[in-house]
Amino acid sequence: MKEIKRNILLNPGPATTTDSVKLAQACPDICPREQEFGDLMEYCATEITRFVGNPNEYTTVLFGGSGTATVEAILNSVIPDTGKVLIIDNGAYGKRMCQITSVYKIPTVVFESSSIEPIDLNALEALIESTDGLTHLAMIHHETTTGLLNDITSVGEICKRHNVSFIVDSMSGFAAIPVDMKAMNIDYLAASSNKNIQGMAGIGFAICNKATLETTASIPMRSLYLNLYAQYVYFEKTHQTRFTPPVQTFYALKQAIVETLEETIEGRYARYTKSWETLIAGLDALGLEYLIDKKYHSKIITSIIEPKVDAYNFNEMHDYFFEKGFTIYPGKVNNYDTFRISNIGQIDYTDIEAFLKVLKSYLVQINYLNN
Repeated sequence: MKEIKRNILLNPGPATTTDSVKLAQACPDICPREQEFGDLMEYCATEITRFVGNPNEYTTVLFGGSGTATVEAILNSVIPDTGKVLIIDNGAYGKRMCQITSVYKIPTVVFESSSIEPIDLNALEALIESTDGLTHLAMIHHETTTGLLNDITSVGEICKRHNVSFIVDSMSGFAAIPVDMKAMNIDYLAASSNKNIQGMAGIGFAICNKATLETTASIPMRSLYLNLYAQYVYFEKTHQTRFTPPVQTFYALKQAIVETLEETIEGRYARYTKSWETLIAGLDALGLEYLIDKKYHSKIITSIIEPKVDAYNFNEMHDYFFEKGFTIYPGKVNNYDTFRISNIGQIDYTDIEAFLKVLKSYLVQINYLNN
């Protein structure tokens, strides 16, 4: 078989994958309604659940779609017409949650917070206490726009005190940063196949507290395709999704799960952390600044302040790196000129060292550094 070229993706997902994950997609064609494929999906759902909770108490609901599709499925499915959700907006993905609830006309209260500083927990709790009819709170675990790691443990404790159902978008935290849904009081957690679990893009999943999910049975459907309870019930009965799943992507996800189990989430986060530490040390040596203080950093993605020289151009820098096998990502933060480097996927600190050498050569080329 032709050798697969390895690209080092330093964007925040889809991530660099192993050849074994890529090749898992080269499988015999199969009708997804066959029991064999249903068993494969059941394996994926059960093992995904085990990463964050006991399958007797929690369940994973699978959707063909991006991570945003899963967040949308949760938000449109679990909040009753008489309910109200508080969304913590401290970055682009909190804003996206607000867009979703606006589309579905779900009553929403927004708690605005800095995208580079920790959430003010006292102010958050005061808003919860002063908001009548609040039933749910939704937030991002790891804010991918900046690299800020939000304190979901403390927010979960606040939700428990006020009997508020807790929704977490852990798209770029799941399968790297350890999570215990029961201990953290999380009812719904959204993630996808193409980030830290190191599979291929195309599958989103909602990990749900079964007892809480069962209470949503009477909520009228706002979406046909993206209805959490309907998908859950159908899968429980048939081991099938209601609509056609991305078949080959599931074979890749199964292999990615196997490799995650072998490495362990703790081991994967340790590898990511070493890559991040290598990156931070290199940035310091090059005189580049980054947005998030180390003690609040996810150690997964870093927003770097652009060099202040006339010759700098992000698109030209992107192309310079791309020709050398590295893919980098633009910034996405208001009021800051940044670019982002992620250290997720099947890469390690040696790849980051190689990246830093190319970064240094680019900075010399634009006269930010002396040769």
